Amino acid sequence: MRVVAMVSGGKDSCYNMMQCVAEGQKIVALANLHPKDRDELDSFMYQTVGHMGIEILASAMGLPLYRRETKGKSTQTGKQYVPTDDDEVEDLYSLLETCKHELQVDAVAVGAILSDYQRVRVENVCSRLNLISLAYLWRRDQTELLQEMIDCQVHAIIIKVAALGLVPDRHLGKSLREMQPHLLKMRDKYGLNVCGEGGEYETFTLDCPLFRQRIVVEDIQTIISSADPICPVGYINFTKLTLQPKEAAGAASSGGNEVVFVKRSLDYISDLNESTYSDLSDPDFSETELELIEKETRLREIA
Repeated sequence: MRVVAMVSGGKDSCYNMMQCVAEGQKIVALANLHPKDRDELDSFMYQTVGHMGIEILASAMGLPLYRRETKGKSTQTGKQYVPTDDDEVEDLYSLLETCKHELQVDAVAVGAILSDYQRVRVENVCSRLNLISLAYLWRRDQTELLQEMIDCQVHAIIIKVAALGLVPDRHLGKSLREMQPHLLKMRDKYGLNVCGEGGEYETFTLDCPLFRQRIVVEDIQTIISSADPICPVGYINFTKLTLQPKEAAGAASSGGNEVVFVKRSLDYISDLNESTYSDLSDPDFSETELELIEKETRLREIA
């Protein structure tokens, strides 16, 4: 399928694109909604912090970029969404309508993981435009997902923090790999979502196997939006980003991309099957217990 990928610049949208490619989809363009004359919006739908880096991210991938301004206004905030002229969801509709008309795309890649609020609205827009929503990260275990992103060489940095245990002057600008041990520790201590799905942090991707060139941060501006002594909030504005060629060594033959293994849907199913069989052969089970498990498994298959 021909796919337009919604991108915020963060790790989730980039890794979801990698999943799309692994499944055989073709990403033909990127799409982004951004604020006008503001660093970020307090939006229920979109990550907007770091939006000044989106154009160079599209250049790093060698893909056309479609953008539209949004005011980040949510009029319909219930569980279901009814199209409303002044709601920020209609900005998404207009953007994807343009993409469909000009690119003849079949699907939209969305890096959603946990938010039903986002899922319902994206699916509403896709239904109205007869597009398929591709959200390969949806409801994945976040600890496992974070590890996968790191293993698959998604090099993203923290560009906003807003949670207990995360401090602007200590954690902004650090990579996912550097932050992973601390994020796991804060998960156990405060219940932090390690992928940031509670709004604890935001990221920007500087490199991944889909990039033809890597992004280099030359200069930044750090903004402290809340100096609360318990839970300070701060973010990064990029004031200068450049592109750097990727080394030929270890690169794939097409586009200079690094060769990494990205799990596909069938790989996850295979993992589940192997886990089931492994459980059945566990020596800690008695013969009676094994017979009961086998019986329940057959009943589930019949159902």
